[in-house]
Amino acid sequence: MHLLVLNGPNLNRLGTRETDIYGLRSLEDLALGLRNAFPEVEIEFAQHNSEGALIDALHNADALMTQGVVFNPGAYGHTSIALRDAIAAMETPVVEVHISNVYAREGFRQTMLLSPVCAGVITGFGMGGYHLAVQYLKDHTGSKPRG
Repeated sequence: MHLLVLNGPNLNRLGTRETDIYGLRSLEDLALGLRNAFPEVEIEFAQHNSEGALIDALHNADALMTQGVVFNPGAYGHTSIALRDAIAAMETPVVEVHISNVYAREGFRQTMLLSPVCAGVITGFGMGGYHLAVQYLKDHTGSKPRG
């Protein structure tokens, strides 16, 4: 099974950015933790600050028939119709993840544009949300190719 874990803007600053909200673990810590927890899954990691690069990564995952995407779009989850359209056009299931509980934060963060076109949304469980998303994709997409 091959999954893409895709992270959006400012998530390259995890571990140093607003640690009271996002914690002290870095993206590298996350990658190591997921690979250790799911050694049977080939996990590719990517992080982009630009919307276009995220769309390209989603298109590429779908074209390569990746079996699932765990996607933390960061602030783009609240603003990007382009990312919503990219996900809606995909056959590959996408699970949206947010480290913080967006519903306990500012009102503008409670608008979730991508969520309606995702297989599911996990918010508020810190880095554990990524683990839940990988487990879901593992359980629900299996190891057989799409198509």
